[in-house]
Amino acid sequence: MTIPRQSAPAKTAGQDSPRSTTNADTLPIAALLPLAATALLAIVTETLPAGLLLQISSGLSISDSAAGQMVSAYALGAVIAAIPAITLTRGMRRKPILLSVVAGMFLANLITAFVDIFAITLVARFVAGAFSGVLWGMLAGYTRKIAPPAKTGKALAIAMAGTTIAFSIGTPLGTYLGSMLGWRWAFVTLATFAAVLIAWIVVAVPDAPGQPPQTRTPLHRVFTVPGVAAILLVVFGWFFAHNMLYTYIAPFLASVDAGLRVDVVLLIFGVSSLAGIVLTGTVIDRALRKMVLASLTAFATGTLALGIAGGNSLVPMAAVVLWGGTFAGASTLLQTALADATGPDADVANSMLTVAANLAIFGAGTTGGVLLDTAGPQLFPWVALVIIAVVFGIALLARRNAIVPGRRVDRMESPSQE
Repeated sequence: MTIPRQSAPAKTAGQDSPRSTTNADTLPIAALLPLAATALLAIVTETLPAGLLLQISSGLSISDSAAGQMVSAYALGAVIAAIPAITLTRGMRRKPILLSVVAGMFLANLITAFVDIFAITLVARFVAGAFSGVLWGMLAGYTRKIAPPAKTGKALAIAMAGTTIAFSIGTPLGTYLGSMLGWRWAFVTLATFAAVLIAWIVVAVPDAPGQPPQTRTPLHRVFTVPGVAAILLVVFGWFFAHNMLYTYIAPFLASVDAGLRVDVVLLIFGVSSLAGIVLTGTVIDRALRKMVLASLTAFATGTLALGIAGGNSLVPMAAVVLWGGTFAGASTLLQTALADATGPDADVANSMLTVAANLAIFGAGTTGGVLLDTAGPQLFPWVALVIIAVVFGIALLARRNAIVPGRRVDRMESPSQE
């Protein structure tokens, strides 16, 4: 596979491309910030039930493991919708699709806030997840179309910073709000944020064209592009390990009796994530592979620390710092690697990444629920550690076409991949 495909999105945009109206070397910060806010909305909508698990289970008179399925339903929606939606809309202009995504999350969060029937809540969560699948499938490609080609990694880091802010501020704040005023008010707040975001996108985000028919690689051939399968395996394992720990962090903390509040732990996770995403944005365009391997190593160290922490409060806090700081850049790193491998077919490839990530989230939610009811939450760090060890091995071997060494700009200028 040749690397010149990397620049294809800029060419296909033609005279409608937002790049034509800005300096070729200037990042369009004003346009990237609403994209980051959309990522924030999607992540907080996804993860908020984890922080409010005990309040939701009590309020709806269901078990903790059943409440955890609110995360699984969201993930399942993304799994089912991502590839068909992105495939069907790959030729459509990007901005109307983005607005539809935010509007869908607005409605889903309102339903979650006001409906008392758990089955309807799960349907709303499924629908919200379906819209998130569309978002994650298109976000990397949309970002690449409005950013300078040599700075697409940094631009995606800015757009994906919303995920980190969600973990650092959004979810902890929502958890705190839910614990103070009731969990339903947290979802009302999310719906309000979505309404404001729609207006912001209308004003600040430029439109971008879809992918012209002549440049579209058939779906099955995108999957067989060298490097794609390895990246998707890394995505699946990394997200599975993370989400099993994150979704059931409340019962895990209760089981180790370390005297740590869930909202405090989530805040520590989020603050460390901010540092992690800044580091990712700084080094991604010159050391993507090193960052992936270092992040997996640190995450494994953190899970080991959680496993041996016992009732010591300092060890879990240190573990959460490592965990948050290294998972923060995972999406950005892996989406960038996948987009580099697939060029103009990045949207379809990233819809596959969305499916892999959300299959992992769904699997983590259901597997974690079974483990919670049978073996107890103290087993979670050890299961996560085994998974991360396997993922590290895959990433270590995937150096030729997937998680490639060297500076990205050098590879884009090279006539072929090494």
